[in-house]
Parts: sequence; structure tokens; C-alpha cells
Amino acid sequence: MSLMLGQDLPLGRPDADSSRSALFVPSQSIKEDLLQTIRKGAAVVGFGNHDRTLTIYFESNRFNDPALASWAQKARKAYDRLAENLPTVSKMICDPENFEQVGYINGKSINIRRMPSLLRWLEYSEALETAPTEEVVLWTPPPPPKKIG
Repeated sequence: MSLMLGQDLPLGRPDADSSRSALFVPSQSIKEDLLQTIRKGAAVVGFGNHDRTLTIYFESNRFNDPALASWAQKARKAYDRLAENLPTVSKMICDPENFEQVGYINGKSINIRRMPSLLRWLEYSEALETAPTEEVVLWTPPPPPKKIG
């Protein structure tokens, strides 16, 4: 049984910075092969499909990029891939019973609605130190390029 899907599950790929996607964590009943694919500590974003499946994109920082040290940074990377429909092997269509929706992400922020579930996932993954400290994580735009001369 899935705890997360309701009328507020975003349907379809986001099309602008204000469009949102869902944030997920693996449910306690996730199939082992899926868990091995997304890897412990991964950030999972996605949306519902009309056939009652989920399309998810995930980022687990497989190559230990320092820019993806925190869970929020991983979530942002996965969201950017999803929103831009970039080619990646880190995506799949799956059964919603494998995931629990814990919040939302858009081009400007992360909003976590079920922090205990996120913390459970990160603790299980031995990645609790990567957890966000607040339920809302705002993105700051990059600084403008330095002028030369």
C-alpha cells in the first residue's frame, strides 16, 4: 500500500520554474532490485502518469562529485534532468507502491512535507548528515560572472 499518492501528485513533466514535481523516498516495501538500481541515499523526483505509474529520475552521486554532497543538491540535479528531459540512465517508470511522496521540488525550492520519512530513508542509507536542516530549501541563483578589465 502506498501512503503518498493523492490528488496533489503532480501529473506530467514540469514545463517552467513554477511547475513542480514530487519528491519521493523508497517505501518500506520497495522491491530489492529497484533499491539496488536507485542506490542508498538517492534523491528521487518525479511525477504521476495517467496510467497510474510514476516516472522518476534519481541521483545517488555514484561518482562522489563534491557538488552533490547533500541530499538537496542531489534532488536539484535529478529535477534539472527531469525538467529538461535530458538523457540519463537514472530514470524509470515504476509502480507507485515502491515510493512514498515526501514533498515537492520546482526550479526555485524544495518543500518537504514528510520530514520523518525523508530522515528514515537517509538514516537507513547511512546518509543522515546529508539531510536538509529545514523543510524549505530555497535555491540561490549563481553569482553573475566577473567582468574582465
